[in-house]
Amino acid sequence: MARRRSAAELLDAADSAGTAIQAKDREAEAKAELEQSRPSVLPLGKILDRTSDTRELSNQHVSDLAESIAVLGLLEPLVVDRRGRLLAGGHRKAAVFVLKEADPTAYAKQFSNDLVPVRVVDFDAEENPDLALQVEVTENEKRRDYTPGEVRALAERLRDSGYADVKGRPAKGEKALRPALEVIIGKSIRTVRRYLNTDIEESVTDVRLSGTEDSNTVATSLRRLQTELTRWQKAYAEPGTPELESITKNVTRLLKRVDTALKKEKG
Repeated sequence: MARRRSAAELLDAADSAGTAIQAKDREAEAKAELEQSRPSVLPLGKILDRTSDTRELSNQHVSDLAESIAVLGLLEPLVVDRRGRLLAGGHRKAAVFVLKEADPTAYAKQFSNDLVPVRVVDFDAEENPDLALQVEVTENEKRRDYTPGEVRALAERLRDSGYADVKGRPAKGEKALRPALEVIIGKSIRTVRRYLNTDIEESVTDVRLSGTEDSNTVATSLRRLQTELTRWQKAYAEPGTPELESITKNVTRLLKRVDTALKKEKG
């Protein structure tokens, strides 16, 4: 027979249940506030910090974000209350300040007239600190989920600005593409690699045409790959969706690397 719980135990259980219900209510309220928030712009100097900030900033994260914002702009607006107090986006705001000081030209290009994109949530964070905290948590958890095509398009823009596909630690003065994308889209390096669809490229460029490898077998595989890639180029020669165009650019780069590998094998 199950033991009957004491009055104290029943009170504790009721208190825990009530706390859980309140937490769910705050989460639902925060989601509703974010959904009703309105896009706007504010001068950087008018975006205020909350009296109690909840997240410690990472200097490296801020620096990486500043570099990407210089190229891509602020992809995710800051979130502020009706008085301009920051609710979410502490790293992004700090990165914008770093960019303004380090590269005024890039800053002026991305933030014309010193105006920064924000989303305004219509309540006062000082009057409702619990809701302010929940909005911060909710915004960070529900950040936009980029499609593979969007990630590849961002990668192209970063490459055009000097970011490189490098393995391991980048050399001094070199900017690595994948870690930058990891910071921008909030995904792991493995997910970024999958989105960029570079597994096949790495498998080809890692091939060694000497040593223990069978040179004839490798060359045959490369020629087959060359044929398939050429077939793709012909099939999608006409402009298509942004995602297809991005893939076609990757195919073109891979074809060049395959051609180079075949020439080395022949030489």
